[in-house]
Amino acid sequence: MTDATESGIPTGPIDREPRDYPTADYPTATDREAILRDTLRAAGVDVGEYDDRIVRWFAEFSDWSTFAVMTSWVQRAAAQNQR
Repeated sequence: MTDATESGIPTGPIDREPRDYPTADYPTATDREAILRDTLRAAGVDVGEYDDRIVRWFAEFSDWSTFAVMTSWVQRAAAQNQR
């Protein structure tokens, strides 16, 4: 697997399903929501009311692999734009 953040979000291109997580337990929905909010904030994304609803929904209903990939996209796009 590619390198990952402390939260387990891959920091580079992903070639296989990211099922690995730094600890034995995957993050709860509350933890995933916090990870996504931190990622969006770091990327400079302003979150509106409907965005907020989708953040909560996505954190609640996505599996870890889907969550990690999509959050990684935001993080990597932000890093690319900061160059």
